[in-house]
Amino acid sequence: MIIGIPKEIKNNENRVGMTPSGVNELVKHGHSVYVQQSAGEGSGFADEEYIKAGAEILPDIESTYAIAGMIVKVKEPIEPEYKLVKRGQVIFTYFHFASDRELTEAMIASGATCIAYETVKGSQGGLPLLIPMSEVAGRMSVQEGCRFLEKPQGGRGVLLGGVPGVKPAKVLVLGGGVVGRNAALMAAGLGADVTITDISLPTLRHLSEVMPKNVKTLFSSRHNIEQELPTTDLVIGSVLIPGAKTPKLLTADMLPLMRKGSVVVDVAIDQGGCFETSHATTHSDPVYEVEGIIHYAVANIPGAVPYTSTMALTNATLPYALRLADMGWREACKADKGLAEGVNIVDGAITFKAVAEAWGMEYTPLELD
Repeated sequence: MIIGIPKEIKNNENRVGMTPSGVNELVKHGHSVYVQQSAGEGSGFADEEYIKAGAEILPDIESTYAIAGMIVKVKEPIEPEYKLVKRGQVIFTYFHFASDRELTEAMIASGATCIAYETVKGSQGGLPLLIPMSEVAGRMSVQEGCRFLEKPQGGRGVLLGGVPGVKPAKVLVLGGGVVGRNAALMAAGLGADVTITDISLPTLRHLSEVMPKNVKTLFSSRHNIEQELPTTDLVIGSVLIPGAKTPKLLTADMLPLMRKGSVVVDVAIDQGGCFETSHATTHSDPVYEVEGIIHYAVANIPGAVPYTSTMALTNATLPYALRLADMGWREACKADKGLAEGVNIVDGAITFKAVAEAWGMEYTPLELD
């Protein structure tokens, strides 16, 4: 198969779809890999490293899309890329269709096969291609929250871990999944007073057993969240319903309960956000204020640490990319039902139910025979 790795063009997105090491594995399997010039520079990988790994370098994004049977990316195609996607081409990347109608309609019109990292399921359950970036985003959410709690950044001027004689900041983490667990661990490690919420009692029991002593668990309900907000300095929103829009756990009328200069970080913004007052921001303009509350809602948080993120992502995606290239997407999906769950759009039809429901469009069950 001919595989193309274009340079990401989303705002401040420095990750790349595959490391030179991953490219080398594809080449060893007999596939041809074409990498757009300078695609890996933002992650610290020079063109020469890709050439050494067996790839060929192409001068622009147009030629990369044109030659490839499968495109391996990090983020969803954006408007300038829509016209480059070909009928029958496999696009393997994060899509988050349920939060972007324009993207959904463009990929339907393209006739491509869209396989979304975020809905691929593992053999033991879970979302193996979402986990590495969720781990990064969870840890980064606290790092960014700390920064914007600083007074020069508009925050309350609170040190997360406090100091002897001064209480630490209070952190509320909404959602006990991979993002939430990593956020709670990061905040706890910095010495914060952390509360993590979830609607699953088994999850809460597990968290209470494995989390540090400065992490408390709380059943997630509107009442309980409202009770926490007046003394909370940093809220991390980390709720995920695979492939679907996220529920709004922090509503506009709840913001006045918080102290001015507190910070909310919406890690779920890729799927529409779990705060009612959230809208997507960028690394170059990451925050805005509503009711005196600092909102951070960058849609590609892991892009701020591209070397770590690209390495972690390739570790997870490479086995699937090899299967898709070796077997073709239909045979690969027949052999792996979890990979088949990643197929969101095929030849103009939506094959992932939550995406169809998000936009009131027709759902067509995936047929592999």
